[in-house]
Amino acid sequence: MRILLHVCCAPCAVYPLAQLSSQGHEVTGFFYNPNIHPYQEFRRRIEAVKQYGEATGQAFALDEQYGLTEFLREVVFHEQDRCARCYDMRLQKTVAMAAAQKIEAFSTTLLYSKYQNHQLLIARCRRLAEQYDVRFHYEDFRLGWQQGIDTSRSMGLYRQPYCGCVYSEQERYDKQFRRCKKNQSEGGGGI
Repeated sequence: MRILLHVCCAPCAVYPLAQLSSQGHEVTGFFYNPNIHPYQEFRRRIEAVKQYGEATGQAFALDEQYGLTEFLREVVFHEQDRCARCYDMRLQKTVAMAAAQKIEAFSTTLLYSKYQNHQLLIARCRRLAEQYDVRFHYEDFRLGWQQGIDTSRSMGLYRQPYCGCVYSEQERYDKQFRRCKKNQSEGGGGI
């Protein structure tokens, strides 16, 4: 079966691509991530996908347009629901591309991450599959979590420390700030 796989980043693509290929599927990766901020992070992730493609011969379609404005227009004032809106943005473009190219099925590397809302992703994918009449190929790619990490490290792929959006980046630093404040109040030192 031909599958268009939405790819959030190279490290998260390693296991799903290997798994789908081992099952005999013809897979094309599709990098579309208008949520990634800042621009330098966006470029690093694209370069890592290219590096992975060159090393493995894996085919990728890349949307290299920096879409931060589009992402912010979608999520501003909807921050509590931002992940669902972000999933919809990325997956809708993926499914529309699959439908336009008459690719039988789609999936996403977001199903690999232990940090994403797995059930919400499944629901969104099923809804889009019905809307576009393209099959949603579901697998719990989290089963290969460590394998993907080990392979991406051995290949020297850039591994990012957050999902990519400005809100996720803020939360990452806010956690560090709270830990430092707690250490300070307990006499553990400064920031």
